[in-house]
Amino acid sequence: MRRGVPVILPAPYNGVWYILLMRIVSLLPSATEILFALGFDREVVGVSHECDFPEQARSKRVVIQSRIPHDASPSEIDRLVREYVSRGESLYAVDAQALEELAPDLIITQDLCHVCAASPDDLGTALARFAERPEVLCLNPQDLGDVWRDILWVGEETRRGRAAETLLERIGERLGSLERIVADSFADGSERPRVAFLEWLQPFYVGGHWVPEMIELAGGQDVLGRMHTPSFRVTLEDIVAAAPDIILISPCGYSAQQARDEYLSMAHSDEWNAIPAVRGGQVFALEANSYFSRPGPRLITGVEALAGVFHPGMQVGEEARRAARPISARASAHTAAV
Repeated sequence: MRRGVPVILPAPYNGVWYILLMRIVSLLPSATEILFALGFDREVVGVSHECDFPEQARSKRVVIQSRIPHDASPSEIDRLVREYVSRGESLYAVDAQALEELAPDLIITQDLCHVCAASPDDLGTALARFAERPEVLCLNPQDLGDVWRDILWVGEETRRGRAAETLLERIGERLGSLERIVADSFADGSERPRVAFLEWLQPFYVGGHWVPEMIELAGGQDVLGRMHTPSFRVTLEDIVAAAPDIILISPCGYSAQQARDEYLSMAHSDEWNAIPAVRGGQVFALEANSYFSRPGPRLITGVEALAGVFHPGMQVGEEARRAARPISARASAHTAAV
């Protein structure tokens, strides 16, 4: 039998009462971030292996793991993912016993990308063990509007609707302020920079869904990605033909340091080095894992970070400034001949 959290109440209810808290398991990092932003520090009892923000999330019991080896190379990850998908197999293993022991009231998962995080299908066998199945909330954001609506949805389902509204109001204030500053930056008739957002490097994939929208809000023009569309593979020739002024290196799940290291480990051809962004030293490594890959509250910081890249004179917060790191022109000039 579950014992609640002790709460001492004043008269006329003198004594210690026990309140049963909702028990929540989050199977995707963005939902975990939303839950903690809404104040569910104690209610979240289980997470995925990738739930690492905020720091308290690392202390929660992990109930799902990836079947992809953690030390696999980027090209190996791409190969394994395609093999799993072609066989109709899941990339994730659910710890059914741990899930049963945690006895959640609510499980939050997603049906957007079966590569990025666990999906409802991954829960099937595990939930079959439950005498009374928990509620399953499945998120499927396609753009920024969907991300903001998902925050409200999570708030409604967890009875924290007002907290969700307050969080969105803060996001809206930051976005409104940024849009005004970006609009002012074009008052002199300057054009939007042409931007290529690379979500994977070996092979090349460009960002989709909410990423092109983030680029537009920050004052750029995405020359390869498409709004409301999943990321897709492109060739070197596609990138060269697009002639971007700025290239953003943002492999899904990577930190800026990991993105920079992978980019610099690659041998780049003369064609690549002739791209305007590379030639002009406008290649940036992004904190993808924190501000771009995950459809959660911190996407607003990602938009601010992009605005700082596209408009070098614009003042952005310290967190946004750290989210994008320039890769020097000299480092970018590493060629196949080296």
